[in-house]
Formats: sequence, C-alpha cells, structure tokens
Amino acid sequence: MEKKENRKIRITKMVLQDSLIELMKTKPILSITIKDICELADMSRSTFYAHYSDQYDLLRQIEKETLSFFENVLNIYKDKQTKKETTQMLEEMLTYIANNSNSIQVLLSENGDINFQKKIFQHFVNNKQVTKYFSGDHKGNEDYYSVFLIHGAIGIVQHWLKNNASVPVPQLAKMMIKWTE
Repeated sequence: MEKKENRKIRITKMVLQDSLIELMKTKPILSITIKDICELADMSRSTFYAHYSDQYDLLRQIEKETLSFFENVLNIYKDKQTKKETTQMLEEMLTYIANNSNSIQVLLSENGDINFQKKIFQHFVNNKQVTKYFSGDHKGNEDYYSVFLIHGAIGIVQHWLKNNASVPVPQLAKMMIKWTE
C-alpha cells in the first residue's frame, strides 16, 4: 500500500513541476501564482501546499534535482580523464538534458532563476572535472579557460535545445570535444 502512496505523490509532484515549467515558458516565476500552477495542474491549492511551501520552493526542487544529476555524473567520472571517458560523461549529461529538455530549457532561459544559472555555471567552473581533459595546454590560464569552456558549452546547449535537439547526442558530444582540441 505504501508503494502506491509514494507513486501517487511522485505523480502529483511531477504534474505540479510540469505545470510550473509550462507556465515559465511564457512568464517569469515572479509573475506566476500558486493559483496559476494549480489551475494548469488541475489540482487544489491544499494538494500543492502538501508538497511545497510556495512556487519558489517548487522551482528550487526542480533546480535541486537537476543539479544533483550533474553532481552525480561528475562524481562517477572524477578519476577519469581520457578523451573516451570525457566523451561518455558529456553524452550522459547531454542525454539527461535531451530527456528533460522542457525543464532545462526553461531553467536556462530568461524566465529561469538567474541564481540557479549562476550556481550551475559556478559549480562546473569550480569542479574542474569538466575541464580536466581539456586544460593541458592552458597552464596558468585554467580559470579563464574554464569560464570560456563552460559558457560556450551552456550556449551550445541552449542553442541545441532551441533547435529541438536536432543534432543526435553522440554527434553533439563529439563536436564539443573536437572544438576544444
């Protein structure tokens, strides 16, 4: 019985998250009310408040899940640095982005929370894992190279998502690796 309850909760949260993301496609979080989310989700406000304190809490949960995925991938690949392993890591991240394109596109858009965008950018810059394979020829300038590489990668992802992820993940990963060589 408990498993069904958990499944219902997961579905409820998913519908609420999807509703917020859908609303954020056209307006910023500052302009979105609990009423807007509940109407789109076809749920009561009490159902919403059973899971989230407000629309910002809901957005933070979406952001937290997204950041958590990237942290997990970076941890898996933390001791790896060959070109093949870096390509695999990039493909894993791009696959996640493709599978969650609605939310990622909104989170990285002008309607997304700029603090999340800064946080994800800073997380990748500080991590050094992403640039470990690429930074060999940039001794003394690693920080600048990291900033350049991460901004470029985010820009590529935004462009890719705006074009409906028209380039297959393996091809995009190989292109991104090639551009950094």
